[in-house]
Amino acid sequence: MNTDEIISTAEEKLIHTYNRYPVVLDHGEGVRLYDTDGKEYLDFGAGIAVFALGYSNGPYKQALKDQIDKLIHTSNYFYNEPAMKAAVKVTEATGMDRVFFTNSGTEAIEGAIKLAKKWAYLKSGNGSTDHEIIAMKNSFHGRSMGALAVTGNKHYQEAFGPMIPGIRFAQYNDLDSVKSLVNDKTCAIILETVQGEGGVHPATKEFLTGIRELCDKKDILMILDEVQCGMGRTGSMFAYQQYGVTPDIVSMAKALGCGVPLGAFAAKEEVAKALVPGDHGSTYGGNPLACAACVSVFEQFEALHVVDNVRKVGAYMTKRFDSLAAENPYIKERRGMGLLQGLELTGLDAGKAAARCLSEGLILFTAAGNTLRFVPPLIITEADVDECVTKLERALAAVAEG
Repeated sequence: MNTDEIISTAEEKLIHTYNRYPVVLDHGEGVRLYDTDGKEYLDFGAGIAVFALGYSNGPYKQALKDQIDKLIHTSNYFYNEPAMKAAVKVTEATGMDRVFFTNSGTEAIEGAIKLAKKWAYLKSGNGSTDHEIIAMKNSFHGRSMGALAVTGNKHYQEAFGPMIPGIRFAQYNDLDSVKSLVNDKTCAIILETVQGEGGVHPATKEFLTGIRELCDKKDILMILDEVQCGMGRTGSMFAYQQYGVTPDIVSMAKALGCGVPLGAFAAKEEVAKALVPGDHGSTYGGNPLACAACVSVFEQFEALHVVDNVRKVGAYMTKRFDSLAAENPYIKERRGMGLLQGLELTGLDAGKAAARCLSEGLILFTAAGNTLRFVPPLIITEADVDECVTKLERALAAVAEG
């Protein structure tokens, strides 16, 4: 099929839940993607923060090929070695004790919510199920019904009500706002360490440490959503590790499988033991192929010194973007950590700017608040950042000229 045929078939056969660019991506190499017409793109989107290792990483591909030759899937009624190896990698990286593998970040959030509710159910001692969860305004946790219920954006929720009850929303980075919502029914507080879809807003240290102290004082679970900001993206394996706090439950996905659908939620032993056989499950969760990918990702992170590269290139990107924001009248503010960065625009539409960047051969995404979001592969170089800035400047100038 040629490019036009692929696009027309997609428009006819797929449920229209995405407004796609008229581009058919065909293959990738390193930090670059190529479409079916042969055009090259510098990728600062990474499949929405998924392809941490870039494209066509040899050892990663070989690990998948080797596992395909052995066993792609087996029921969770049996053990498999890749899942056990992946569990060791995840628990060591997070500081948690136990992990449950899912197929996506949304499912990881669903599992975290269920775990918190079961923990509270057991703690109450009287079979009470009216426990409440505090979530954050401007947050995004996924589009299934449970994850949607803790997503602090009415636009995503309004057509799908009623939401699950007992969710209250506080203001992100406002500790007093959180404290005002805590009551005897509160069992958990859930938040992103860095709000991604909400416009790239990192938590302040005062806010995150304050929530940890509040949870300890009130015997409430702290759930951190690191689906987008985890797996090295901010300059540590998980963003919360830069704040000196440890959650009770953490969710992850995206770069965990680097393209193979994989998510997970992990927890401390005293919390994790609340789930027993029959409480939760997933046909494909912990699948040997996905977990072989996960093991290879951790191995490549170590071999390629990925987190060190994020610290180095992330600092350089921050410096370049700060300079750009100071010089360009259409950039209001830079926000972010490591290689999760956002540029809030003023006087220009971020959607139009992203589309123009695409025509310049630069892939990036938008986020709430008229923000351009940059989540490149974690193997990028300073030269890639320079190229990104050059393409971005041209795109912004073109949009400004109309």
